[in-house]
Parts: sequence; structure tokens; C-alpha cells
Amino acid sequence: METQTCVSEQADAKAARAAIARAWRGEPLGSADAVALISCPEQELSRLLKAASRLRDRGKGRLLTYSPKVFLPVTNLCRDRCTYCTFRKEPDDPEAWTMTREEIADWSRRGRELGCREALVCLGDKPERAYPRYRQTLAELGVASTIAYVREACAIALEAGLLPHTNAGLMSRAELELLRPVNASMGLMLENISPRLRGRGQPHQWAPDKTPALRVQTIEWAGQLSVPFTTGILVGIGETLAERAESLLAIRDLHARHGHIQEVIIQNFRAKSEIAMAQALEPQPLEMARAIATARLLLGPAMNIQAPPNLSPDHLELFLAAGVNDWGGISPLTSDFVNPEAPWPHLAELRARCARAGFELRPRLPVYPEYIDPAWIDPGLTDRVRRAAAELRS
Repeated sequence: METQTCVSEQADAKAARAAIARAWRGEPLGSADAVALISCPEQELSRLLKAASRLRDRGKGRLLTYSPKVFLPVTNLCRDRCTYCTFRKEPDDPEAWTMTREEIADWSRRGRELGCREALVCLGDKPERAYPRYRQTLAELGVASTIAYVREACAIALEAGLLPHTNAGLMSRAELELLRPVNASMGLMLENISPRLRGRGQPHQWAPDKTPALRVQTIEWAGQLSVPFTTGILVGIGETLAERAESLLAIRDLHARHGHIQEVIIQNFRAKSEIAMAQALEPQPLEMARAIATARLLLGPAMNIQAPPNLSPDHLELFLAAGVNDWGGISPLTSDFVNPEAPWPHLAELRARCARAGFELRPRLPVYPEYIDPAWIDPGLTDRVRRAAAELRS
């Protein structure tokens, strides 16, 4: 048995070395390569991280970015019941909310005064399909749908001087078209490409909007509409290593078709006492490093790879070594409503840690510089986005 294990480990190491070499030469990587990278054995881990870090440096240099943002959680009602979520609430929960227009305006104004550039508009999936009481709320607000109200929220944020980035869950092509004129960029986490996770006893059993094919379709439509788009995977919700790898390949394929994926987030599951997955194991730091490095090698030097710093505050240097070049949104005003137990890092400390690792930390807009172009930004927003970018450079 020990001999068989040793032979297997040697084969895994050989496969990882070969995949790393192909990635460094810029050769296309297939499914077997992706699995070899994400399951890289410990003896080849330093080689994997070194290759990913060098590839990041080739495309991004030693510059790290983050987006100063206001989190606008328009509503935390959601028809999905993911077993790892604390964001969603039922209508009769005292912590349920739907933001008023006045609250949206006030939070946007205060965020802009604190130097924010992004309004992250986030909400639950299609709550009007599940809750008659919420449909009454929409009627009282004078709108026909949640997406129509989100469009108003984006317009309010724009008026306050922010650039909206909306993550509203699954959207139709028509809904994306409705939001494009009032958003600098949009997003939807793929989370995982495997339909197995929608099965009985799995984290997405009661989450119809987490059907992978539907999420891929939304991302596809966004590409067809030339929407700068953020997506990513959620690590540690019960997926296999192969499913993680295939999810990254699915993102790569979407980007190859449309060129619209501006950013890929590698986000780790966090266990919380109030969720059904409270006893589930969180992914270990080296698991995250393998996933980040695999994303870098599969997606190439030009892709923006992000890991949320508030979810792994003790491992930022490891993630830098694995090839990240962005820390995502950080707010001076609002908490992370999806992970409220995880405070944002203090910018001065984050900047100092980045500097010690040899990087310069700079703020960015919710749309990355390479997408600030009339081909990607709605004509009504192009000048506003360009002015905001110029202000950041000054």
C-alpha cells in the first residue's frame, strides 16, 4: 500500500510539474492540467506558487488594487436557501430589510464624502417570486420589480457621485440591458459549475438560482452585451478539487468567447454558528493558495485575480505569493453584509503589509482600467467614468 501511495504521489507531482511548465510557456491547459494544478502535492507547491506569482508580475507588475466602496444591500430577502448563507432573511424576521430611497441616498452621500468611488448594489435573488408581502412592498415603492428598484438605486448612487456595480443574482438579458446604462460594471459569482451541489443534502438543494447552467447563461448574456463583469468561485462548500478546477475552466471559456470577465474572485467559505453548515470545515490556507495559483495559471497574466482580505486576514502574504493582484471592495462606512463577522482591514495596515511584501497598494474604480472604453461602458456613463479615473490618477 505504501508503494502504491508513493507511486501515486510521484505521478501527481509529475503531472503538476508538466502543467506548470505548459502554463509558463503560454500553452493551452486542459481539464487534466487544471486538476493537476489544483491538487498539486506539497513537494511541488513552491514551484506552483512561484510560477503563479511570476505570471502575475508579468501581467500586473507589483501593483495591488482595491475598490473604496459603499455596500448598498437593497434587500436581504431571497428565495434561495443556501446552507452557508447568513445574508438572507424571511419577511417576518426582525432583521429583514428593504432599503428606502432615502437610505440609499444617505448611505451613498456619506460614502462619497469618505472617499468611496463604488456603490456595490447587492441583494437576494428574485424575492418577489417567493413572498407576496414583498410584492406588496414593491407596489408601495411604485415599481414593478426588484430589478426596476435596483435601477433606481443605481441612479441615486450615480447622483451622489458613485459608480454602481450591481450583483443582483440571476438576471435575464432584458434585465441586464435595463441596468447597463446605470452601472460601470456588474457581477455574479458562478460559485461552482457542478450541478451535483444542487442535489439532495447539498448546499444548493433549496437554491434554484444556483443552478450552474442558469448562472452561466447570465454571465454569457453579460458578455454579449459587453458588460464588464466580475465572477468567481466559492471554495469549501463541499465541492471536489476537480469541480473547483472545472469551475475555473468554465470561467475561462466564458471570457474566451466575450472578453468581458474583468475580475475573478477566489472566495473561501466561512463557518458560522447560525448556518446549517456550522460544523463544516473551512478551506485551509494552502487549499486557497492552490486555488488562487490555479486560477492565475489558467486565466493568464492579464486577468485580475482577487481574494477578499477580510476573510483571511492572517494569510494575505500567502495569497500574494499565489498570484492575486486585487483585494476587492473595502468600505470605510458599511460592513460586509455577507460576512458581517469579518471586518474590513485598516487601509494603513494593509498598505504596510503590501509594501513589506514588495507591492504598492492603490485604489481603483469598480470597472478596471482596461475596460474604460466606449466599447464596454454605456455612452451615458463614459465621460463620468473617465473623469473618475483621472481623479484617481491625480
